[in-house]
Amino acid sequence: MSLEAVGSAGAPSGATVAEPETTVDENVDRPWVAVVWDDPVNLMPYVTYVFQKLFGYTRAKAHELMLQVHNDGKAVVSAGSRDKMEADVRRLHTAGLWATMQRDS
Repeated sequence: MSLEAVGSAGAPSGATVAEPETTVDENVDRPWVAVVWDDPVNLMPYVTYVFQKLFGYTRAKAHELMLQVHNDGKAVVSAGSRDKMEADVRRLHTAGLWATMQRDS
């Protein structure tokens, strides 16, 4: 076989060389987040209080997150492993807040 008939991968020219498939899980490094949603029930001072008590936020940080929930309809209040976010969402539900968890975007 001549050199012209051999492609760069060592296969005869014109032949298709299958590359090995590699699967990359793009979600491995993305943490989970707990999201609190605006609701028509809880008062703003109470939501601020819950953020302070559950997550140890300063009053200013808790107030900022509460305003984000109020103005934008939602706010990410914590991030971490799936297990931790499941626990945080349960605690938020126990406090009467609407919360979900999702992969960070």
